[in-house]
Amino acid sequence: MAPTPPPPSRWRFPSGPEEIAALAGDGELVAAGADLEPGTLLAAYRAGMFPMPMARGRIGWWSPLVRAVLPLDGLRVTRSLRRSSRRFEVRVDTAFAEVIAACADRRRPGAWIDQAILDAYTRLHHLGWAHSVEAWDDSGLAGGLYGVAVGGLFAGESMFHRRTDASKVALAGLVEALRSGGGRLLDVQWATEHLCSLGAVECSREEYHRRLADALGAPQLDLRSTRSPRRPPAAGP
Repeated sequence: MAPTPPPPSRWRFPSGPEEIAALAGDGELVAAGADLEPGTLLAAYRAGMFPMPMARGRIGWWSPLVRAVLPLDGLRVTRSLRRSSRRFEVRVDTAFAEVIAACADRRRPGAWIDQAILDAYTRLHHLGWAHSVEAWDDSGLAGGLYGVAVGGLFAGESMFHRRTDASKVALAGLVEALRSGGGRLLDVQWATEHLCSLGAVECSREEYHRRLADALGAPQLDLRSTRSPRRPPAAGP
């Protein structure tokens, strides 16, 4: 099912990396303010930016100088992860509310998702743009992630786990779905040791925008039919 287009944003976002650089200078915070309406969020992703909450309830719009992406042919599937994957079933959009709530849990180290972000992405989910990818076992939801699909782009926002390797299995399921569904770009924002261990690489802001333009020109991703049995993910490096 195609997502529902929201009303366009009343805010204008930069048209490319040159304008972003002129606004951000040597930094990565491009602007602050605006709103979290669905049209505004989609305009931001199409402009290569994403929101994060700031002090006093303000919204910051970010464009990293060095962007982290996970190549769809570069996921590192270790022997341990292959064994772990047998314990889980991967599903899409069967528990979005529970996934984003778990990602927003303030008891987690580095938790950053506030109520405004949670509400905004829930609205985007109801319109068909934001998705959860979940790992389930016999005890229920074991881990997962959520993000936004625009064209052939999937912009990952956050992930969590309740059982060992569950979020990694969800990520592997996402990569498999993107590869089979015509995905072009998996954006993971900033590189972390954890993401790099799974195959994430860094690229410049300019290179990211070249990849983004290619992804936005692709047909809209449809992830909602994804559901895999308990089996190992495809072999990787």
